[in-house]
Amino acid sequence: MKRSVIALLGFASLLAVSCGTPKAATETETEKIVTYAITFDTGKATLKPEADQEILRIRDLMKKYPELKYEVQGHCDNTGSNATNDKLSQQRAEAIVARLVELGISYDRLTPVGKGSREPIADNKTEEGRAKNRRVEFVRQ
Repeated sequence: MKRSVIALLGFASLLAVSCGTPKAATETETEKIVTYAITFDTGKATLKPEADQEILRIRDLMKKYPELKYEVQGHCDNTGSNATNDKLSQQRAEAIVARLVELGISYDRLTPVGKGSREPIADNKTEEGRAKNRRVEFVRQ
């Protein structure tokens, strides 16, 4: 059975994919949150100011459901070496976790993991594909 997925494109609507069939989902049924709205300065782990809106939404969700725990995964495109991308994605995941902790979420509910460029979801040969691969995933634990 496939894990449920919500794409946070403004967090306005929650969609789950279960066994390949889209359906309405409650916030606690989702297994993975994928977002492109948490952005960083190029080549750095510095959160851009506009990323805070999405991070605040995650904070609100976690405050509403205190049983939620997430592995926070940073993903990169394939620009640069694997070693560079592994380090950068880990630092970015840690930056998100640090911000959530600043906002009152307990560190023991969050696990930062850098995935580098090893798990692409799109073709890295195009700018559009590389943009899709630069993402953050919150995987429910």
